[in-house]
Amino acid sequence: MFSAFVIAFAMYSKIPMPRLEWTEKNMRYAMCFFPWIGAVIGLLEVGFWHLCGLLELGGWFRAVGLTLIPVAVTGGIHLDGFLDTVDARSSHAERERKLEILKDSHTGAFAILGGIVYFLLSTAGWSELREGQLGAAAAVFFLSRAYSGLAVVSFRQARKKGMLATFAEQAHRRRVRWVMLASILACSAFLVWLSPLYGGLAALTALGVFGYYRYFSYREFGGVTGDLAGYFVQVCELTVLLALVLAERVAALL
Repeated sequence: MFSAFVIAFAMYSKIPMPRLEWTEKNMRYAMCFFPWIGAVIGLLEVGFWHLCGLLELGGWFRAVGLTLIPVAVTGGIHLDGFLDTVDARSSHAERERKLEILKDSHTGAFAILGGIVYFLLSTAGWSELREGQLGAAAAVFFLSRAYSGLAVVSFRQARKKGMLATFAEQAHRRRVRWVMLASILACSAFLVWLSPLYGGLAALTALGVFGYYRYFSYREFGGVTGDLAGYFVQVCELTVLLALVLAERVAALL
């Protein structure tokens, strides 16, 4: 289990980990620890929020820091998939061509525009978030990865080769699936416990984005890939953040 933990954090984060061999046995349960990278991010987000309050730093500085923490922890691995997917989907090409674009190392104009829009929306969302919603926004970093892990062992693979396909092939699918489902249920219950309104909204929004992820990945790509998984993680976290902000404003108007 320790080896599986190390592989998960070494692959999906920039947190220093010991070096070890990536064997089939070691990778069998690696996906089980994927959501815990999100837990680390969530804790850092909460800590940074309170540090900014302690140092009396402005809301703009806090919002930018909260936007950049996930990128710093992950090294941008999910953001890379987001940008590649934006390029592929924006091409409106046939399925095979879209899959080729995902593998292309060059960055297209739509990816650059998508990245700019993403960072602007994320910074704006964090700048408008209220402290009472912070726990829900932070917990979603765990929940998005639990859903992504579930997709790895449950959804059809668009390609037989690639990092995602390797993790899916080596994983003990049944056990990982149950761990991911348990993680989703536990995190969703925690969200509702934190706040029936905002936590429940966050859980339902994440579920809705997960359903959309399956729909468009099957329809446009024939299944999931590592880039699409990164796209889902980024979109899920941003959508929940914006939903929390909008819900608070609507509630205030009512």
